[in-house]
This record gives sequence, C-alpha cells and structure tokens, in this order.
Amino acid sequence: MGKRIDFLWWAALYLFWVLVLQNRAFTLSKTWTIQFCYLLFIAANYYFHVGYAIPTFLYRKKYVGFGMLLVSGIVVTAILRVPLVIYMNNHFFSARGAQPPVTDIFYSSLLNISIWVIGILSFKLALDQLRLRKHMGEMEKEKIKAELDFLNAQFNPHFLFNSINSIYAHIDKRNPTARNMLLSFSEMLRYQLYDCNTHYISVDKEMGYIKNYVAIQQARKESSLQVCLSIGENVTGFLIAPLLFIAFIENAFKYVSDSDEKENKVHIRFEKREQGLLFTCMNTREGGKGGGIGHKGIGIANARRRMALLYPDKHALDIVDNEHIYEVTLNLQLS
Repeated sequence: MGKRIDFLWWAALYLFWVLVLQNRAFTLSKTWTIQFCYLLFIAANYYFHVGYAIPTFLYRKKYVGFGMLLVSGIVVTAILRVPLVIYMNNHFFSARGAQPPVTDIFYSSLLNISIWVIGILSFKLALDQLRLRKHMGEMEKEKIKAELDFLNAQFNPHFLFNSINSIYAHIDKRNPTARNMLLSFSEMLRYQLYDCNTHYISVDKEMGYIKNYVAIQQARKESSLQVCLSIGENVTGFLIAPLLFIAFIENAFKYVSDSDEKENKVHIRFEKREQGLLFTCMNTREGGKGGGIGHKGIGIANARRRMALLYPDKHALDIVDNEHIYEVTLNLQLS
C-alpha cells in the first residue's frame, strides 16, 4: 500500500509539472522528458534523506551533519543532471541556437532541485510531526485510562497484603505447596500494584512475575500437564513493557487440552536475539472444538493495542490456531 501511494504521489506531481508549470517555448514531448529527468533527481534526494539523513542526523539533533548532507545531495544531483541535459539536447532535441552554457544548466538545475527537495521534505516532516502528535495523544489517553483502571483496582493494598500474611501464617507448615503458592501470588500482586505503573520495566522483574504465574498454574493443574518455561540466559539487563506477554500465557493455561489419551503441554520460551526479543507460547488443544480461542479475548485485544502504541512498526505477532495446537510467536524490536 505504501509503495502504491508513493507511485501515485510522484505521478501526480509529474503531471502537475508538465501540464501546469511547463515552459511554453518547449514542445509537449520535450517538456515531458525534461520534467521526468528532474523527477528522477528530486526523488533520489527525497528517498536518500527520508531513509538515511533524517533518521540518522536530523532526528538525533545532528543539524550540521544533516545540513551538509542536504546541500551535498542537491549539488551532486545538479552536477549529474548537466551531462544528461547536454546529451539529450545533442541526440534527441533539435535545439534552436547554441547549446546553453554548462554553468547555466548547472545553476538552473541547482535552483529547481533545491526548491522542490526542500519543499517536499518540509511537507514530509510536517506530516510526520502531525502523526507523532496524534500518536502521543493516543498514548496519553491510554496512560490515563490505565491509571484509572489501576486506581479502581487498588483497594487498600496494605490490608490485602496483611491478610495474605495472616493466611500464610495459618497454613499448616506440612503443606508447602499451598504456602509456596500463596507466596508466589503475593509477589505477583506486589508487582502488579507497585512496579507496573510505568511504560517500561526491567525484564528481570517481568520474568520473575511470569515464573510465579507459571508456578501457580502448574500447581493447580493436573499432574499430566507438561509445562516447560525456558528463559534464555541473555534475557536480562534491558527494559520491556510490563505485562505484555501474560495475556497469551493465561490463554495457554485456560485452553490447554486435558485429554487422558495424549500429552497435554504448555511450552513458553523467551530468547534474546540481535534484533530483539523472541517470545513463543504453545499449548495443545482438544480436537474438534473450533478455532479462534484467543483472537477475540479482551486480554489479547489489549495486548495488541499496547504493542501498537509502545512498539509501533517494531513488533511482529503471528498466531497459529488449528485443531491440535495454539501457538503465539511474538518478535519485539527493542531499539
């Protein structure tokens, strides 16, 4: 879609040059050729600056370097246009009078390319600024909503923790499973109430939360369920959006098969790669119960929305949902 829009935009600009700004001294065919030559050099400048100079220099506040690249790009393309114009005049056009001086061709090319490149880039930057403001507005609304939800859910947490400690003290010490489950639940609750009130958090804390959640689910499920949680040794020391994966893990335990005739599995894996973080979550399913078990859930929808806001164009989510397995693969680009 993006390439198609680019093509239509350049085609419209080309027709505008030919039909509105054409030099009446030229024939129409010559005008089409000359404007097309201009279009090539202007487009080359545009894509060079949008793809490299602007993100590498301008957005990082390296204004001198960006200015030098902008001027250099315009000058180089103006120079390259000179031999092309001379060649076209000598071999395709029967120009009246003498060939224009090389300096005239260069300065004409320099002026026209400068005006259009600076104008188009300014328009592009203005559009990007509007999109950024809209995106920041959406993020602010999401933050306010999350804070309100958090406040609504946070009913006297000190009383809640004191109650948990009281329950823990009354559980028979000969029942370590129940005591450990309650401790894990307490740590999860503390993480949600106190640590998650921010856009990003240490991945080590997030992995600790997931370990506690998996431990509780593993204890309450049937012993026939095979649970594998694999966290790579290099999944440490960086920031991540909190509670981004839990909706998929909750789905896995909620919809995992419980058949006595086959293996029931939940496999969860986190792996740090050069491009970012790879997360996979797979659970076996009961055959013949239809698809789409996790596509319409509120938790999954919220996770998708948060990824769109916090990792725009920096995530890839793939879901395999068939008769036997449900598998989520999420690639996050961390920088």
